[in-house]
Amino acid sequence: MAFAVAPTKPVVPFDLLEKIDVRVGTIELVEDVKGSDRMVKLTVDFGDRKRTVLVGMKKERANPKEVEGKQALFVVNLEPRKIMSVDSEAMLFDIGYPDGITPVLATPEKPVPNGARAG
Repeated sequence: MAFAVAPTKPVVPFDLLEKIDVRVGTIELVEDVKGSDRMVKLTVDFGDRKRTVLVGMKKERANPKEVEGKQALFVVNLEPRKIMSVDSEAMLFDIGYPDGITPVLATPEKPVPNGARAG
């Protein structure tokens, strides 16, 4: 596959990176979002609680439900964001979207406890 690597973003102080909370969660349920041809609603188990996460993966996958039961990385300390009248409580940390390639989940190499921190 031909791929042009994007330039590296500007350098940020290490303490800024320490403020971003990336955790592993298991995607338990994938549901359609009514009125959207792009968005699906994930129910994700983070160990201490379940969160709702909206992601635009309908056009990226033939069957978005294929991610049910998979672990992935999520940014969990962002302010909730209302999307399509639903509060999204985290952000899926995927690979490829900004580069124009079909995104894939950022996943641990083997199962780890839900809520485990990355970094």
